[in-house]
Amino acid sequence: MLSTRTTTNSPNNSAETIASNEDLVTLILLRVPVKPLLRFKCVSKQWLSLISDSHFCHRHHHHTSLSAIFLRRTPSLFQFIPLHHTHHHTTPPFKSFSFINHNENTKILQSCNGLYLCRSQIQNRDHSYYVCNPTTKHFSTLPPIITNGPISIFGVNLAFEPSKSPYYQVICVRSSDVSLYYYQIEIYSSKTRAWNPCGSPFVAPFDMVFDNGVFWNGALHWLSPTGSALYFDIHNECLGKMPSLPVSRGNRRFRYFGESGGHLHLVEIYGPRATKFNVFEMESDYSKWFVKYEVDLDGIVATFPEMVRDYLDTCDSCYYAFVIVFIVRSENEEDSKLLLHIPGKIISYNLMDKSFKKVCELKPFGNESKSSLQFGWLDAYQYIESLACV
Repeated sequence: MLSTRTTTNSPNNSAETIASNEDLVTLILLRVPVKPLLRFKCVSKQWLSLISDSHFCHRHHHHTSLSAIFLRRTPSLFQFIPLHHTHHHTTPPFKSFSFINHNENTKILQSCNGLYLCRSQIQNRDHSYYVCNPTTKHFSTLPPIITNGPISIFGVNLAFEPSKSPYYQVICVRSSDVSLYYYQIEIYSSKTRAWNPCGSPFVAPFDMVFDNGVFWNGALHWLSPTGSALYFDIHNECLGKMPSLPVSRGNRRFRYFGESGGHLHLVEIYGPRATKFNVFEMESDYSKWFVKYEVDLDGIVATFPEMVRDYLDTCDSCYYAFVIVFIVRSENEEDSKLLLHIPGKIISYNLMDKSFKKVCELKPFGNESKSSLQFGWLDAYQYIESLACV
């Protein structure tokens, strides 16, 4: 008579089987948010090595997304605006740049896909530039640019596309040795840890603003106050011109220029009808700007009358007090929104169904009055949790 024996796998055996399968562990950890992953480094030497691996960090980025916006009140004071109201996302990930040398003088210049470009100035010395990861609290100090003589720096911008490469570039537009009227581009690569001049000296409109560049579509984009626009294709190392918006009459009341969710947006508001305007988006082939959204803020004005500056003439372009802080493009188009700053509040405006809600209250800081506007779009920085190495 044959006897049979049933073998039952215990939970411990199952756990050991999973733990010994590095491919399976990797697939599981790739779906874990960044903050817990940083704690999981302490589990074992194997997990520490796995989570610290640059290839793992590169793959993990595909599972991260924009989670919050930082608004700069002063160089060292920020307002944290979570975009997802869960406990994990409501606690500010940092309150200062204490992990950076000379942090008391540190200023954020740009955010780009989880990394921040910062600058500090030590008394009687030149500026120092840093690239930091505010999630991991790691930073790297950029070396100075070596030239034959003194130079003027007109703008320093960060380019990081983790879906394509674990390395970042920093693009500097400086004065040229050829002439006062020419510019020169230098590129720093985190792969080589060195600056290199790129291309020949070039001319640009006299009022081009090179220190407010926007990274999108593998290129940096710059605007001038008078409407000229340039972009620098980083891979091909070449400059190009962007098409202009349709000409509008009157004085510009406001401008917004930024990237979100892989889209480049531009808003220009003219004249007294400041509560109705369009959000433009650039075609990926740079063929034209097109109207992506039509915005109507009359409902917000009716709900929050403190937006009305009744001491001004009704035809004044600043009659309504508001500033566009950020445009949030979501994978689900129905969730795309505009973050609006009105006196004392941040408002979220749904770009599809025109609904709106209050996100948070803002307390006056220092000598600010309750009716003042404390932020502009240049004070907004994306926060994306990232394991990226710097």
